[in-house]
Amino acid sequence: MSKITLVGLDTSKSVFHLVAVDEHGQVSWRRCLRRAQLLSFFAQLPVTRVVLEACGGSHHWGRRLIELGHTVQLISAQFVSPYRRGQKNDYRDAEAIAVAALSPGMRFVQVKSAEQQAVQALHRVRERALTERVAIANQLRGLLAEHGVVFGRGERALRGGAQALLGQGWLPAPLPRLVAGLLEELARCRERLREYEQELNAIARGSATAQALQAQLPGIGPLTATALPVKVADVRVFANGRQFAAYLGLVARQHSSAGRTRLGRLSKCGDRYLRKLLIHGARAVLRHLGEKQDADSVWLRALLARRGFNKACVALAHRNARRAWAIMARQAELEAPPA
Repeated sequence: MSKITLVGLDTSKSVFHLVAVDEHGQVSWRRCLRRAQLLSFFAQLPVTRVVLEACGGSHHWGRRLIELGHTVQLISAQFVSPYRRGQKNDYRDAEAIAVAALSPGMRFVQVKSAEQQAVQALHRVRERALTERVAIANQLRGLLAEHGVVFGRGERALRGGAQALLGQGWLPAPLPRLVAGLLEELARCRERLREYEQELNAIARGSATAQALQAQLPGIGPLTATALPVKVADVRVFANGRQFAAYLGLVARQHSSAGRTRLGRLSKCGDRYLRKLLIHGARAVLRHLGEKQDADSVWLRALLARRGFNKACVALAHRNARRAWAIMARQAELEAPPA
């Protein structure tokens, strides 16, 4: 029987489909396993290469399979779809994962640690709470605008104006009760956001990498400094900072042909959240640029005069991403266990 060299694993909530490939690239066998059977099956399987699609739960299963001695790789879903042959089903998905893994030049996603995923979860929950706060504030403004009441910009003006309006007592029922409820929801969202940010600040204070990012890069605060190191398991998979910036979508989109290079607007690939943090941090730097005479400030002022505010923001975000890669790669080497 041919030796199994690769197993394509299609994960789901309860049922897992496996396709094994031998050294000749031929499908050797197919299996369908329940969730409780998966780890015991791989514990009996000879050590091999296991490839999964990077999706919900894939990092967890990757860590568990690594503990069993297997080599685990994850592939982004967008790179798997072109290799699916015929109509979609679970076995063909697993086979497409295996075929994609055998493709020359395929790019893989590293398996993250549980700690990295926990910090990333905190960022995601905070972002959802921020979205809820904006939605509640917008709904409150819209409801009161229907009665001819508008407020100035900012949440503070909205809260103060709505509270004063409730005291006047002329709103028709049941609007006062609804407005009071929305104000309570807004206060709860604000308190939750404060708790999340305090927790992220504590994580940043306890991380040497986050401290280095904040100290050496303009426009990088605790949010960005804790989000960048957990984006990838190890930034050293990127050959240089430009590759990392391209991964975050901070380079020009390319559409070249016939030896002619054509560069367009931002590619906007990768993580939208990280890109937003980097660009907003750059905006804060430019707003407080003043007459500083350090090298970065001189470069930014010249860029601002030549290309405008928005392009200068993106240029600084791009530079910060490249420098962040260098800082994180150097810190990873310092923290790596000795060979």
